[in-house]
Order: sequence, then C-alpha cells, then structure tokens
Amino acid sequence: MGNYLLDLEPAQRSLQARLAASAKHARTDGREATAAARAASPGSDEYWIAKVDPNGELDVKEREKRARNAKREHFTRMALRSAKARAARAAGGAE
Repeated sequence: MGNYLLDLEPAQRSLQARLAASAKHARTDGREATAAARAASPGSDEYWIAKVDPNGELDVKEREKRARNAKREHFTRMALRSAKARAARAAGGAE
C-alpha cells in the first residue's frame, strides 16, 4: 500500500491539499497552531530576549533594551545585505 497522494494528478493533489487545509482551519484557530513558530521567529520580542539573556540573569529593563538593540541590529544587517544585492543586480553582476 503506497501513498495515495502520489497516485493523484497534480490538480487532484491540489484540491486534496485545499480540502485538508480548509478542514483544519474549520476545527482550529490558526494563530494557536502557529504560536510556537511565531515566538521562535526573529520577528518576536521573546526570540531576542532569549538570545540576549538565555539564563534570565538581567533585570527587565536591561534585557528589553538589549533585545531591542539586537533585533534592530539583525534587521538593519538584513536591510544592508538586501541593498547590496539590489545594487549588484542593477550593475549587472551577481552577489
């Protein structure tokens, strides 16, 4: 007995996936299902707090200040890399 999804045509597989997604979202709150992933993401404050103070040794204000700065550094670094890549593409080169 194999995986029945492999026996489906691409359009049928797509419909099956849409059906499964709709059924899941009808039964659950999507934000609950993704809460852990969002908390572990660089977009969340909790992520940066854990990075700058993994043992919880800093006072709250210092921890929040360092987390804000670490987050700002990360996203500024990403913006710089993106700007360099765009400039390289505009110049006809590869990064």
